[in-house]
Amino acid sequence: MSIAFVILCILTIASAVTAMTLRNLVHCALAVSVTFAGLAGLFLLLDAQFIGFAQILVYVGAVAILIVFAVLLTRATQAPGESSFSTNWFRGVVVAGAVFGIVAGALYPSKVLNGQGSTATVSVRQIGDRLMSTYILPLEVLGLLLTAALIGAVIIALQDSEPKGRGPK
Repeated sequence: MSIAFVILCILTIASAVTAMTLRNLVHCALAVSVTFAGLAGLFLLLDAQFIGFAQILVYVGAVAILIVFAVLLTRATQAPGESSFSTNWFRGVVVAGAVFGIVAGALYPSKVLNGQGSTATVSVRQIGDRLMSTYILPLEVLGLLLTAALIGAVIIALQDSEPKGRGPK
């Protein structure tokens, strides 16, 4: 076990616990961003380059920034004395324990835990070559679908921001 792995594990766990315990939502969102970055570093250390880079691009680059902006933009609507946390934390612990039990039960009989997992390695270049040759049509369709969804979201957001009593000029 390398020292970098241990440092990334400690950083990831500490930032995840920090995200769960802080009361300031902006600080929680920033701690979640550090958790995502730590997970990406762990994936890169484990020679899963594609997953590590996808984690950086998607979660650190997009989802974490979206969370920060959403918290900053919607925080003003919350009453100042209102608590950000639920009083039913025990139910959350029970649900988390049940999910952990289900996932652990599904992973227990797997070949990976017994050391019989696949040793085949796939590089990011091989995935990119396959996406740009064999799967180019599904990739382009997915790009068009995401672009259409983005344009639709912008149109819906613009319609909601117009005053309701007045029509377009």
